[in-house]
Amino acid sequence: MAKVRVGVVFGGRSVEHEVSITSATSIVQALDPARYDVTLLAVGTDGRWRLGAQGALPESVSRGEEVRLPAIPGDGTLVSAEDGTPAARLDVVIPIIHGTGGEDGCIQGFLELADLPYVGAGVLGSALQMDKEVSKRLLAAAGVPVIHWLPVTAAELEADAAGVVEAALREIGLPAFVKPACLGSSVGISRCATRAELAAGLAEAARYDRKLLVERAIDAREIEVGVIGNDAPEASVPGEIVPEREFYDYESKYVDEETELVIPAQLSEERTAEARRLALLAYRTLEGEGFGRVDFLMDRETSQLYVSEMNSLPGFTEVSMFPKLWQASGLAYPALLDRLIELAVERHRRGAALERTYRRG
Repeated sequence: MAKVRVGVVFGGRSVEHEVSITSATSIVQALDPARYDVTLLAVGTDGRWRLGAQGALPESVSRGEEVRLPAIPGDGTLVSAEDGTPAARLDVVIPIIHGTGGEDGCIQGFLELADLPYVGAGVLGSALQMDKEVSKRLLAAAGVPVIHWLPVTAAELEADAAGVVEAALREIGLPAFVKPACLGSSVGISRCATRAELAAGLAEAARYDRKLLVERAIDAREIEVGVIGNDAPEASVPGEIVPEREFYDYESKYVDEETELVIPAQLSEERTAEARRLALLAYRTLEGEGFGRVDFLMDRETSQLYVSEMNSLPGFTEVSMFPKLWQASGLAYPALLDRLIELAVERHRRGAALERTYRRG
């Protein structure tokens, strides 16, 4: 049986560039060489794609040959940027570019044009899950509990920063979190306990996005559930993040060794079932496909679960929460990757069966 030619695309023009390299490294090391021929594709901070040499690690690929993928339906052939000669062929792509350009539907649209199967949510699902403000509106409309929030645009902030602060104090109060609407890894997030901190938090978030959220802060436990599947998704056991810092910021995720992942989370059977039910509801509401991670805040006093956000491309190192959740649910890291590739091919096959030409009668 021929090996599946897998392209692992990572890096990107995002503040999460380094995180993406770490995820790609773990994925490449876990893919079974007896089943897959792996092609590494590094997207530089300049947006150029570079091809990794056979057996190279992701961190070294930025010096490789520059290649392009024609964005037309074809045979999935990468070509040299210099002379257009074939450089490699792909059967399926794992796009592990976190953040802007990778989680927001951009690369998914490109791969749709190239007619290549790819792991994870489609164009719409990726865009919805990336935008925390739009996703909150959809989740609330579907009956999923979300924490009260106020949307703010950078234009509003530029025109009347003091007025925005006053509106946030009236609508949300303190303490509050300020977040960029379309970013991950907790970049640009501030917890604000005073008027001055709120003003500074808005300015900080506006460095990264043109749309922001001000969200009520609650004393909460951080619970996460992994989901995999297309039409019949499944939820993992819940896990809990126990950060050493005040909240689960970038350093807690990728720097602090004291951050604790408790899997399974110490929840009652009722809360466990509710977390899994809401995770599946959120997944379907936000057009999840392939895989995703649903993040909750659970009020310590009332035990009420609120969906904080959903991630269409969660961190994928061996110590990341998503693969650990599935390992605890009975699916080891290599088998998890096998399943995600199968789901990508399944969805592509389903789409390829649709009529592309209108025929009367």
